[in-house]
Amino acid sequence: MRYVDEFRDAVGMRQLIETIRRRCTRRWVLMEVCGGQTHSLLRYGIDEALEDCVELIHGPGCPVCVTDAAVLDQAVRVSLEPGWVLAGFGDMLRVPGTGLSLLQAQTQGGRVLAVYSPGDAVAYAQQHPQLQIVFLAVGFETTAPATALAVLEARRLGLQNFSVLSAHVRVLPAMEWLMNASIRVQAFLAAGHVCTVTGFSDYHAFARRHGLPIAISGFEPLDLLQAIGSCVSQLEAGTAIVENCYRRSVAEEGNPAARRLVEQVYQPCNRPWRGFGSIAQGGLELRAEFRDYDASFRLGGEVIFDNIDDHSEAAVPTAPFSSDMANYPAILPVDSSSCRAGEVLAGLLKPPQCPHFGRSCHPDAPLGAPMVSSEGACAAWFRYHPPAVEGGAVT
Repeated sequence: MRYVDEFRDAVGMRQLIETIRRRCTRRWVLMEVCGGQTHSLLRYGIDEALEDCVELIHGPGCPVCVTDAAVLDQAVRVSLEPGWVLAGFGDMLRVPGTGLSLLQAQTQGGRVLAVYSPGDAVAYAQQHPQLQIVFLAVGFETTAPATALAVLEARRLGLQNFSVLSAHVRVLPAMEWLMNASIRVQAFLAAGHVCTVTGFSDYHAFARRHGLPIAISGFEPLDLLQAIGSCVSQLEAGTAIVENCYRRSVAEEGNPAARRLVEQVYQPCNRPWRGFGSIAQGGLELRAEFRDYDASFRLGGEVIFDNIDDHSEAAVPTAPFSSDMANYPAILPVDSSSCRAGEVLAGLLKPPQCPHFGRSCHPDAPLGAPMVSSEGACAAWFRYHPPAVEGGAVT
């Protein structure tokens, strides 16, 4: 098949659904670890069509949702510091840390630049040498190559006013964390976009170690149904292997050029995930040779810059930050004590099971990141399975 419409063929979907239903001798529990897959599963009603034979639970597949609050606090701090600009993707602007979101920081005078790529941030830094530009680098292994390329380009250009606040996270360590947390899952739908970059050779050991089938899936309904069918067939047969159901995009070795870029610039590190705590080797940090482009290093005050021009729009800071987060206006923290996002991200709770879903938590007034992000599970449920309203009350 060559065109998107072919992967959304209704007849093909019905045939695959019936095939899966015939194979099932019991109800199996599968987890997808990609927010894009979550939205497609709900959008096309696959979760409802297979409800009596396959339970689909949602994992931590949204990079916006799992970005640690402390990173966002740093990003807000950057935006409010004179002479500094925080550049990032638009879907991060509404997610608060322990206080302000970047969007709210703008109303307090913060300088926030929405960009489409880290390369845009490099170009802005080149055009505005009087400002320090910090790119908030979020995402799984999918977006890490572009950030690595931006760092290499900034070094080639000799830019001293560009750095990266790295919040990149790695999927396979998170899957390992989920298994150690004894979650209720019998097979995984692996994230196809991540495997496009990383490949899936490391997944074989994971499948053997935990005795769980893994099917690498794309995002269209036929992709997802083929992957679900693979998992069900393995579960019924008592096998546990990795099957690539997304061959048009994924090879076992991944994308060698992209992997080389990431390995040149980054190294694995322990990383806090929102709602999970620290995950061993769960993130990527800049290597020591790229420390000059590490915003966390600069935020610590160890890298000092000279003022370029006292008459410039904003002189480059020459000392550690003076801003005090305690002085910023407080708002209800994302993932507050009333928000159960951690359970949602771990697949322990489905959004409609949360007492706040559609009541005190909805897209216009989210309590947690899964309702803020366009890839969040709560946002997906609200969009495709909205809560019923009777007599002005949510049911």
